[in-house]
Amino acid sequence: MKQSDIFRDNAENCLQLAERAEGQPSYKRYSRMAEAWMALANEQDWLDGEIPPVTDRVPHKQDV
Repeated sequence: MKQSDIFRDNAENCLQLAERAEGQPSYKRYSRMAEAWMALANEQDWLDGEIPPVTDRVPHKQDV
């Protein structure tokens, strides 16, 4: 199993915990943890060369 898949599994577990959370603070905490695991999964895919890096277009002086 790829490392990014493990990270996605962790994110799914956090989302399930968020659904069962009692109270808003716990829900938010688990939701933020899920987002962090997904970010790690996406970064790992990038590190593994599976997705291209995101490039932000910086406007040139003539475009501004």
